[in-house]
Amino acid sequence: MGAIEGLGKDFLPVPIAAGQALSLRDAAAVTFVCTGNDTFTLTCSDSYSGTYASPGNIITRKITNTATNGTAAFVTATQSASNAVTISSGTVAFCVTGDSLPDGKSYVKVSAGGSGLVTALLHGLTAQRKADNLAIPGA
Repeated sequence: MGAIEGLGKDFLPVPIAAGQALSLRDAAAVTFVCTGNDTFTLTCSDSYSGTYASPGNIITRKITNTATNGTAAFVTATQSASNAVTISSGTVAFCVTGDSLPDGKSYVKVSAGGSGLVTALLHGLTAQRKADNLAIPGA
């Protein structure tokens, strides 16, 4: 039995996601993977082009890594409840679930304070499709 591709079954990636509005209507959660000496701030809205505001202090768990190239182990850490994560180097990842957002909010955005990079991985897809038929999360 061969391997099954994860794209469309397990996840939907958005490689360059800093400041990009993403819909959680077709996914249970999104994990943001961020690099660079920066602060990454989460906001949410009820529509793609709506007004984005803090969802409240919903980020308490993050996963850090001293490297960005796969040469070091990930470490789970906690932080004081916030809607932002700060790192000085390496990688940080944090997950936002749809049910952690305020009622009616299904769009999220993570903005970098400076030149940090953000990749988003939507997961817990509500419908599994081949890549050609996936919903567009940033629309």
